[in-house]
Amino acid sequence: AQPFSFFLQSGGRFAPFLFPPPFAVPSLAASFLLSVPWMANGNDSKKFKGDRSPCSPSRVLHLRKIPNDVTEAEVISLGLPFGKVTNLLMLKGKSQAFLEMASEEAAVTMVNYYTPVTPHLRSQPVYIQYSNHRELKTDNLPNQARAQAALQAVNAVQSGGLALAGIPTTEGGLPPGQSSVLRIIVENLFYPVTLEVLYQIFSKFGTVLKIITFTKNNQFQALLQYSDPVNAHYAKMALDGQNIYNACCTLRIDFSKLTSLNVKYNNDKSRDFTRLDLPSGDGQPSIDPTMAAAFGTPGIISSPYAGAAGFAPAIGFPQAAGLSVPTVPSALGPLAITTSTMTGRMAIPGVTGIPGNSVLLVSNLNPDAITPDGLFILFGVYGDVHRVKIMFNKKENALVQMADATQSQLAMNHLNGQKLYGKVLRVTLSKHQTVQLPREGQEDQGLTKDYSNSPLHRFKKPGSKNFQNIFPPSATLHLSNIPPSITVEDMKSLFANTGCNVKNFKFFPKDHKMALIQLGSVEEAIQALIELHNHDLGENHHLRVSFSKSTI
Repeated sequence: AQPFSFFLQSGGRFAPFLFPPPFAVPSLAASFLLSVPWMANGNDSKKFKGDRSPCSPSRVLHLRKIPNDVTEAEVISLGLPFGKVTNLLMLKGKSQAFLEMASEEAAVTMVNYYTPVTPHLRSQPVYIQYSNHRELKTDNLPNQARAQAALQAVNAVQSGGLALAGIPTTEGGLPPGQSSVLRIIVENLFYPVTLEVLYQIFSKFGTVLKIITFTKNNQFQALLQYSDPVNAHYAKMALDGQNIYNACCTLRIDFSKLTSLNVKYNNDKSRDFTRLDLPSGDGQPSIDPTMAAAFGTPGIISSPYAGAAGFAPAIGFPQAAGLSVPTVPSALGPLAITTSTMTGRMAIPGVTGIPGNSVLLVSNLNPDAITPDGLFILFGVYGDVHRVKIMFNKKENALVQMADATQSQLAMNHLNGQKLYGKVLRVTLSKHQTVQLPREGQEDQGLTKDYSNSPLHRFKKPGSKNFQNIFPPSATLHLSNIPPSITVEDMKSLFANTGCNVKNFKFFPKDHKMALIQLGSVEEAIQALIELHNHDLGENHHLRVSFSKSTI
């Protein structure tokens, strides 16, 4: 086996992720702060007690209660989906480890994800917090060979593509025969698996565009389409053979021969997340007859789960009929999927809001800098914002109402833990079902705004290509709708005037209406997007700004 494929297979336990960026791991950074005298003096446990609190981010993370038999590769696998892992220090005698990420943003994203959803290694919970070390220095430390070898195995994955050593790849960096559509079979179905559960699991690996569920050969199956084949590859590598619940509901995943799914109805059996206008079509086929015939599915797609309400699985989950399933230790334990056997509704771990809610609570805002328009622009990257209310008596908090629950989940996944105007955003589901507009004559200071009919909605058009270009916040922005008279210096000056540090700029070679600009940090890029999206460039051109998955 190649080093990286062995790393993935031998790890055995994988944590699902919020929005894994493409694997792009640099050569090893050989600078660490820890020194040999500190390691030798026996006071390392005291040092651990001085670690930073969650409100003091560092790119070095402190992991506690790791199993004694865990491998270096398994520890690295916890951080890899959130960004570049640049170093690792294992203290197995203390059941602890230090993991160094390439950037503070990556560390914030990782801690933010694992705080409400405790990760597991070898079925044991692992606890992650920021370290008081700014970087790690392990050049002269003993027993580092295994950690460095594991990091070198990760480095076999080249930036911008998977390029597994020794495996032929296509121009896009993927082995041939791999598409953005996955075929999923769930074996040992002792507990119901719904379309919502699949979405919750697979959306951790990228933007899910469409899902179709059906029963074939008495097996619950699904077709799932990502916006990018790379996301499908990551999901297959991490999830194939894993159990959704302990000892049951095993995922068997292959690449489908289909390159795209054609969904006719949005209901509990099929969903096109790019087409909110589709009818429910109760009792009708969810996919067109030609696709059904090609795939061998019946004309009427049967219900994915035929069990009675309150069905108690034979495996022995400790719950009564109709109650949510608690977190169960399994390969997907960190997902902490909880479903109600009575309603089949999805519950998001660590969130007390109502499942299916489209209203988000945004807290820890900078009250001196944030405005309703700013929140509308930022959250509008991930869905159509209908209303925004900044709290009158506590301006650090705001409510953002999205078009639907899927968009609110997407925005929460991507923006929770990001820095904006010097503050780390906290985004959760709200207990409110809608944002109320102020009554006539009620003092509001313009803190509540209705954007229901805004022309700036990115996703109003059914099937819009914008659904396929949703990416996590990044320091590189994609710019479009640039008039021909605008020069490189014009664009650099525009962004520099907002206080950004412009690192690089490049027009698209074949289309000068579009460009990429690289700024000094993710925070700078977020602020620039808020300030310059829809900026009037003259000649009846308004600048369009979004986050890019590319780098210059």
